[in-house]
Amino acid sequence: MKKRFLLIGMGLLLGVTLHAQNGWRYLFNGKDLNDWVQLNGKAHYYMEDSMLVGETVPGSPNSFLCTKDHFGDFILEFDVYLEAAVNSGVQIRSESTPDYMNGRVHGYQVEIDPSVRKWTGGIYDEARRGWLYNLERNPKGKEAFHMGYWNHFHVEAIGNTIRTWVNGVECANLVDDMTHSGFIGLQVHNIGNNKELAGKKIRWRNIRIMTGDLAAHRWKPDPEVPVISYLNNQLTGQEKAEGWKLLWDGKTTNGWRGAKLDHFPDKGWVIKDGVLTVQASNGGEEGGGGDIITDKTYRNFVLEVDFRITKGANSGIKYFVDPTLNKGSGSAIGCEFQILDNKNHPDAKKGTNGNRTVASLYDLIPAQAATEQLQHYTTVTPGNWYRARIVVKGCHVEHWINNVKVVEYDRCGQMWKAMVARSKYHIWPHFGEAKEGYILLQDHGNEVSFKNIKILELNNCEEQ
Repeated sequence: MKKRFLLIGMGLLLGVTLHAQNGWRYLFNGKDLNDWVQLNGKAHYYMEDSMLVGETVPGSPNSFLCTKDHFGDFILEFDVYLEAAVNSGVQIRSESTPDYMNGRVHGYQVEIDPSVRKWTGGIYDEARRGWLYNLERNPKGKEAFHMGYWNHFHVEAIGNTIRTWVNGVECANLVDDMTHSGFIGLQVHNIGNNKELAGKKIRWRNIRIMTGDLAAHRWKPDPEVPVISYLNNQLTGQEKAEGWKLLWDGKTTNGWRGAKLDHFPDKGWVIKDGVLTVQASNGGEEGGGGDIITDKTYRNFVLEVDFRITKGANSGIKYFVDPTLNKGSGSAIGCEFQILDNKNHPDAKKGTNGNRTVASLYDLIPAQAATEQLQHYTTVTPGNWYRARIVVKGCHVEHWINNVKVVEYDRCGQMWKAMVARSKYHIWPHFGEAKEGYILLQDHGNEVSFKNIKILELNNCEEQ
């Protein structure tokens, strides 16, 4: 069945190729590598039967065979065949400069990933920010790549949008404006000193690019593939069409007030360069200016917030908040997406089974990805930006961090009540069961920053 599918798919792609010859430029002439330069690693690159081959070598860092020409807006196509399950990728809009990590290749990479996580076609920011678009929110894209066959890639980098297809299946729809042009590079990933992976080959063919009349040759995006944007405090056209709204405009305090005030706090919170920061104070709840909440309540929604911690920091994003529940000292009460420096804050070791670590449902459910491999990508370190995502559909709630799901629960019924009864929230009747509530950013006395705060309100969600 798989072979039949691939034959049909390649037949369709051949039809596309036959009808789209004009405007294409082949980047590999099939004769020599004069238009390319090798950077960083020592992998072997050579020609074989009109194919370009990269071969792994032990003891070498990542290797890149890069075009001498740089490209801005383009459509790129290529075929790739992996001989073994070794990681690879194709750099686009990438750079190598003496002033950045001594010439380290960095920039967007279209992933070629034969591992069990199946992120082929995702977008990795090589030697810079890490994963920008994995495929955890696009399960259909995970099944597009096939080991032991030639796989066809179609990549569109136009303006601030990068979209990828593998064998005709859309895998990524990224919006990001960090780099607008650069070279294309074929990666042979390092294998450490693993001699069993030495000499494994990655083959490329039909590497071609189009830089003009791009609108006429763009492929129609799949509406089921989510757009993931890293534009600062802006919404993309697709996000606006879907109904997303900014909860914070990046400039003012509009839409927010103190959790126990009728106005925004006069101290403790700073807005600068599109970043909202709660300042360090005494390390305790309501330490400086106090928590802030939205002006309105929310019922069913998808909430996204980018956050950055300092060393040893503690904070949180709360939802279904009722600020009248706790009028005394301490934070307002609601379900909490924990923000924490797990390594340096003692709260990570308190609670039960890690239910106070970053991205956990605080004091109730520990954050845990589906596999150990995925858990690796949920690590949070001071100084870097990370994305929290909270999904609420009636009683069903999910926590995601860095686009990896780590918490999923039902907040209705006896199991929920029993879990709350064993937590610090047992003193609050019907905790977490409200049909709607405010969204809160917590002041826990440590410096934590926020940006890109946006929400999609959901309609027609069943109340379980």
